[in-house]
Amino acid sequence: MMQQNCQQPDAIIVGAGPVGSYTALRLATLGIKTAVYEEHPKVGLPSHCAGHLSIRSLKALGYYPLPKGIIENTFNTANFYAPSGTKFSLRLKTPVTCALNRTKFDQYLANQAQQAGATFHLNSPVQSLQIENDYVKGINLKNHLTVPSKIIIDAEGISSRLLHQVKLGGIEGKGLVYAVETEIDQVHDVEPHAVEVYMGSSAPGFYGWLIPRPDGTAKLGLATNHGNPQTYLKHLMTKHPIAKRQVKNAKITQTTYHAIPLAGPINRMYANGFLAVGDVASQVKPTTGGGVIFGLTCGEIAAQVVKSALELGDVSAKTLSVYQKRCNETLSFDISFMLHLRRFLNSLSDERLDSVLRFCNRFGIDKALNDVEEIDYQGRMIMQVATKPAMFVALGYFGLLYLFANP
Repeated sequence: MMQQNCQQPDAIIVGAGPVGSYTALRLATLGIKTAVYEEHPKVGLPSHCAGHLSIRSLKALGYYPLPKGIIENTFNTANFYAPSGTKFSLRLKTPVTCALNRTKFDQYLANQAQQAGATFHLNSPVQSLQIENDYVKGINLKNHLTVPSKIIIDAEGISSRLLHQVKLGGIEGKGLVYAVETEIDQVHDVEPHAVEVYMGSSAPGFYGWLIPRPDGTAKLGLATNHGNPQTYLKHLMTKHPIAKRQVKNAKITQTTYHAIPLAGPINRMYANGFLAVGDVASQVKPTTGGGVIFGLTCGEIAAQVVKSALELGDVSAKTLSVYQKRCNETLSFDISFMLHLRRFLNSLSDERLDSVLRFCNRFGIDKALNDVEEIDYQGRMIMQVATKPAMFVALGYFGLLYLFANP
């Protein structure tokens, strides 16, 4: 991708991750002069995400199927393990998720945005915002160049540096988990279309994952809310009764680290001449840490709100506040449910987790869920299956456990 020059943009996006590039695409498609500023020399590198996404959600956004080489595998099964090795398998009728090559996916979105008219400035870190009379008026680059714009959209990711400049606070530290993501060269005894999930004290506050590819390589990682994730990963690979067998001869070929916000969207995502979208706004599922689908969804909302604001000639916080209202209308019910589910999962001791997985096996929870297609909007998904007898019993059982753990 070549860096391009452009006239003064109407909208500047900080960050060329998938959410930034998709928002640029939507803005450019609406006829808005858009520029993207990315700190790294290449879009999609370094990659900080496993790229495990819902097929249904990608279809809804118009991104499934994808060009050859982006989709690495599809999955209809998830195997959940307690630290003891107790296993619960959820097998669905059809593939519901896929693993993407995140670098190629990010570059694909950026290329689409460029083709629509957005311009990309790579190796161009944004140092600060230009603020005049409480309005964001542009960006300041590392080389002391100021680029004016009518509106700035912050898609910088987890760092949230720019949020503090417009007094929007930032991402809550207590809601963060810290992840290590690796590439490994070979796995054994894994189903080709199953994701492996390691729960409990194997990865306190979150979980570990193994996402296989058809060629025998895999993505292996975990996140935790305390301690060193690298230490937990080493323990998973050498001590977990299941994982150690699956990766017994594996070599780590690549390692990256990143934080994931799980506390739900920040309280305010807008200011005069400014919007925040994606991970920087904590538009992330509290259960799985997935932020791509919610970020793209909110990027579409942001583009529509920006277009209306520019047509009105009014980019005040009052006008832009409709962005938060629409995002909340789309996400708040499901995120609220997932926050409670995350608290429930974090409250389980290893022994109680063992009991929960055994309960799921005994009461046929897999059969109650085997026709599920919706996995991103999990509150809605549970509402759809709650009347099934097995799920009705399970929800009562889980509800009692949650009440005792969170009096």
